[in-house]
Amino acid sequence: MSATIKPYHIGRKISRIRELKDMKQEALAQAMGTNQQAISAIENSENIDEEKLKEVAKALGVTVEAIKNFSEENVINYFNNIYDNGVFNTGNYCNFNPLDKVVELYERLVQAEKDKNEYLEKLIKGK
Repeated sequence: MSATIKPYHIGRKISRIRELKDMKQEALAQAMGTNQQAISAIENSENIDEEKLKEVAKALGVTVEAIKNFSEENVINYFNNIYDNGVFNTGNYCNFNPLDKVVELYERLVQAEKDKNEYLEKLIKGK
């Protein structure tokens, strides 16, 4: 027994987008002013009328085209392009040792204290 998955099942696409947005059916239902059972019916539908699709898209914060063209492969390609094109690969790497900077700051603070002590000693001797 083999199960064939139809390539264009709008309900599955809606369900997957909702899941990727970490949204429960109840939250989507509330955003649309309906109930969870209605969302379940939408997600089980192979086709949805255009007006209902616009409502769903608005509630999900995406475009109708994004729902229609959604695929797992597109999502993977999108994130791969973000990493490859430098959004997350900005090249801003730490090129110094942070510990060296802490030591440098400490040495400057110690020197400032020494200078302050010398100044105070001069003031005391001057009286």
